[in-house]
Order: sequence, then structure tokens, then C-alpha cells
Amino acid sequence: SKLAQHAHFRSPTNPLHHLLIMKIAAAALLLAASANAFTAPRVHNSRTATSLSVAQADLDGAQGMIDDILKTKNCGPVFVRLAWHDSGTHDCNIKEEWPASGGAIGSIRFDPEINHGANAGLAGAVKILEPVKEKYPEVSYADIFQMASARGIELAGGPKIDMKYGRVDATGPEMCSPEGNLPDAEAGPEGKFGGAGGTASTEDESAAGHLRKVFHRMGLDDEAIVALSGAHTFGRAYADRSGLGAEKTKFTDGSATKLADGSETTSYTPGGSPWVENWLVFDNSYFTTITDESTDEELLKLTSDKCLWEDEKFGPFAKKFAEKDAFFESYAKAHKALSELGSKFENVE
Repeated sequence: SKLAQHAHFRSPTNPLHHLLIMKIAAAALLLAASANAFTAPRVHNSRTATSLSVAQADLDGAQGMIDDILKTKNCGPVFVRLAWHDSGTHDCNIKEEWPASGGAIGSIRFDPEINHGANAGLAGAVKILEPVKEKYPEVSYADIFQMASARGIELAGGPKIDMKYGRVDATGPEMCSPEGNLPDAEAGPEGKFGGAGGTASTEDESAAGHLRKVFHRMGLDDEAIVALSGAHTFGRAYADRSGLGAEKTKFTDGSATKLADGSETTSYTPGGSPWVENWLVFDNSYFTTITDESTDEELLKLTSDKCLWEDEKFGPFAKKFAEKDAFFESYAKAHKALSELGSKFENVE
């Protein structure tokens, strides 16, 4: 969304993103991936587990380049989804030496992880960020991915996130996490959410139970689950990525859409289905749209969205986040926690 696509995972380009991801069409996606496997980015003379630090000047330079990319391409949602799918593999119950527990370690750039069904479309996001790595090789991929996500949200009007940098990168495919750790937005053909794959089963008959199995495995709580789901306000879901959404809608057909500063843009790739009308603005409109029966029928309202109001423990947070400041406060904390899952940090000078 968001976290699966969630679109983010979810997302869509959303984050949470886009983010939640279905198992439907995963087989087809993986077949396509095997025929067109993404080649890992060229090896740069970058920091390894033996390095001690990265310069703040390099981080600042990388951020400047990322900001320019975001302003030119309006690709914040897919950067959120990239970062979340890198960090969202984390299993807090795995106590072996780093990076066995997965997380925000930059492993998503390697095959097979980049070709997992839930990561369809993310190879392009890695490619967009390659020039940043080329100019600032001492900044890790893991930092670049997480920085692009946080900056995408901030520049879209979202909260400022207290990001920490200095992550050490995974160095090869052997450090990739197994497939199956990311969330589903809808049930599979047998009526169940999730599956037995990944580091622990996420299978459940209910969307709420599935989300808990996914996010509690990461070490995140119910408030964080609901807050991160709110990132579906930013981005779209695509049928060829998550198995969800229309080819295009009246909100994503290339016509003008609003930006955080009040201006409008047509500088985006048409297609997909958003959760809210102004899908390039990060605000709390997700929490006022999903429960509004008068909203446009082309807007997404998935089972994994509606369960946030139906579940006894999720519900109070979903209702609370109809107030923007409350949402931003919780979201910023949850995003920071997600961005640091499984990371090994070195010094920033």
C-alpha cells in the first residue's frame, strides 16, 4: 500500500507503500521475472561491514539529488514502497548475527529479492536512484532507499521524520530475505490472507489477523500498523504489480493532480488506482475517505483497509487519525521505526 503495496507494500507506487501485496498473479510475476531477471546494480566502491563512517556532506549531497528527482518525476510513492519492502522483511525473532533477520539493509537490489512477486515494478525505482549512488558511493544503498522514502513523504506535505543514517549494506544475494514476509491486501483463492512462506507463517482467515502476524513479526505494534496503513493516502495500486487496481481512473489518467503546495501537475506516469483523490499529497485523507460512503467509486477500499475500522483494537487508532496532527505524530514514529528495522549502523562524520 503501503506496507505491501502497502502500494507502498504497500505502495502502489504507494508505499505501506503503496506500503498491501496479493499473492494473486505471483506465479505469473515470478515467471516474468525469471525471463527478465533484474541484474544487480554495478558494484561501487562503497562502505562494507568493515567501514567506520560516512560523511555528513555526502548524505547532504545525496539528499539534494533525491529531492531534485522527486520534484522532477513525482515518484515519491514508489520510493516509499521500495524502502518499505526492503525493511519490511525483518523478523525480530531471528537472533543470529546481522543481517540474518533481514530489514533495511539494501538487499532488495539483488536477485532473487528484487524479483519476488511483491516487488514487481521496484527494479525501476532502484534504477532511478542509481545516479545518486554513483555520485556518492560512500552512501549505502540502504540509506539511499530509506532517504528517498522519507524525503518523498516530507516533500509531499507529510511529517518530518527523524531519520538516522549510516546503514551498512548487504553485499550479495546470499543476504536476501526469503519470499513471503510482506502483507497481502486481499485474500487468496482459498479465502485466506498471507501464507506459510517467509521466515514465519503470516496465514490468517482475517485481514486484521494477517496484518498482525506480518507487522508484529517485525516488532511493530497495532498503532504502528494503522499509522503506516495511512500512507495509502500517497500513491496508487497497479494490477500488474500487486494484482489490485484498475488500468487507470479519472484521477490517474494523465489529467492534472494536486501537489502539496497547492499547484497541479501532469508530470506523472498515468495508470493505477488511488485510495484518495489527491494521491500526490501526503495527509490524513485516507482516514476520512475509507469510511465515507459518498466517495468516488473508483477510489480503492480494500479489505485490509476496511478492517482497520472493523477491528476492536485497530478501530480507536483509525478514528483518532481522522485528526491530522494525531496521525502525523504517530506516523513519523512508526516510519522511523520501520526504516531502522534490522539495520546495522556505522558512524556519520
